[in-house]
Amino acid sequence: MRLLLTNDDGISSPGLRLLADKFRAIGHSVLIVAPASDQSGVSHSVTFLSKPCKLAEIDSNTWSCEGTPVDCVILALKGRFHEFCRTEKDSAPPFDVIISGINCGANLGTDIVYSGTAAAARQGALSGIPSLALSLAGSEPWNWEAAVSFSAENLEKMLAYWKPGVFINVNIPNIGKKQLTLLHAFPSLRYYNDSVEIFHAPDNFRYCFTQSRQSKAKPEKGSDYEAVGEQCASLSEIYIHPVLFESVVKNGGV
Repeated sequence: MRLLLTNDDGISSPGLRLLADKFRAIGHSVLIVAPASDQSGVSHSVTFLSKPCKLAEIDSNTWSCEGTPVDCVILALKGRFHEFCRTEKDSAPPFDVIISGINCGANLGTDIVYSGTAAAARQGALSGIPSLALSLAGSEPWNWEAAVSFSAENLEKMLAYWKPGVFINVNIPNIGKKQLTLLHAFPSLRYYNDSVEIFHAPDNFRYCFTQSRQSKAKPEKGSDYEAVGEQCASLSEIYIHPVLFESVVKNGGV
């Protein structure tokens, strides 16, 4: 398959580079277009609408982008890297699958509202291409090799849940196991306990700093938060269009 890989942690993130190496080793064609620096929390921001976006080729089929994760996906799709992708004369999409991640940290439930990782997958789905957002849920030390192996071995199983109008959000518990149960789950409702510290500086500006505290989630049976808490990988279909979601609810789909 032809795969586009991106993330929001930046081009140097081990979760991105190791995943690309794994997919290439098992025979997939992989193009990386990822942010030059950490873009965590930028959501669906697009920057090159108002200014040029600078790309730099840093390795074979590996590009660094001075922009957001969504910038990366749009540029890869619309810019057409001709030496890699199908030509414009070919009616098929330039990529078979778009994968965002593996993210350094969880994207559970309402995290996806803020997540650049999720936004890149959403942009892929908006273009009608099967798209996955992969995240490693937990804290350091990061067990990248196990998460990479799990992602590669379960790619087809995860893609089986994709359909037009959704992207697939997956959270892999950071427990170092290659063999994990993959549970179909709904997105949890998360609560954030962040605060803001304000410093009054001699230059008459006020400098504001975020103080992050541990997030919580509403305890619900069948949620992605519960699945990861039980040391299982969670998989959720995330609707990309509110009208589509409304029609699903009316038809008794959720």
